[in-house]
Amino acid sequence: MKATRAALLAASLVLVSGAPVGAGETTTAPTSLALGAKAPMATTRMKTANGKEVSIADVKGAKGTLVVFTCNACPWAKKWESRIVELGNDAGKKGIGMIAINSNDPNVNADDSYAVMQTRAKERGMKFAYAYDATSGIARAFGATRTPEAFLFDASGKLVYHGTIDDNADDAAAVKDAYLANAVNAVAGGKAVPVAETKALGCGIKFRKSSAS
Repeated sequence: MKATRAALLAASLVLVSGAPVGAGETTTAPTSLALGAKAPMATTRMKTANGKEVSIADVKGAKGTLVVFTCNACPWAKKWESRIVELGNDAGKKGIGMIAINSNDPNVNADDSYAVMQTRAKERGMKFAYAYDATSGIARAFGATRTPEAFLFDASGKLVYHGTIDDNADDAAAVKDAYLANAVNAVAGGKAVPVAETKALGCGIKFRKSSAS
């Protein structure tokens, strides 16, 4: 039963690069940033868990930039969190800048507050920026809808991977397709990304209703 479920999950995750698409599915959500596009609002500065303000442009690496929308409260984000941190910390060594962004409204869940972000960044040993999207404007501009949801840009600033982390949120040891890690390694090595887009799985982003929070 577990093997069958895993196979179905893997099949549903892959949306492009010649992989099958499920009935009724589209390759991207209607508002999602398209492959080949540049990062929107790249110079908008956000407060990070260490108290500094940075933008996506500020964290750009020589070989690329990884943007992951995530949060503190979502069970899916928690399951993938250690893998995201490990990948993000390692990406910097490979010339790829990393920024994690929390766009959730803390009024919906207090665990998504800035104070909890600060604690979480320290506890998890994040060596990359964990930023507070105070208006949810960055997430809206990207067309991001889930936590976690990854966007990887190459050295020229073009989006080359969008989607989920890997094919098994529950068990890191059972992962067969490490989509994001494979994409990061490909970009770091100057190669084409093997799977350019997958279906992002996770909690829906709790967008703020106003420009203030």
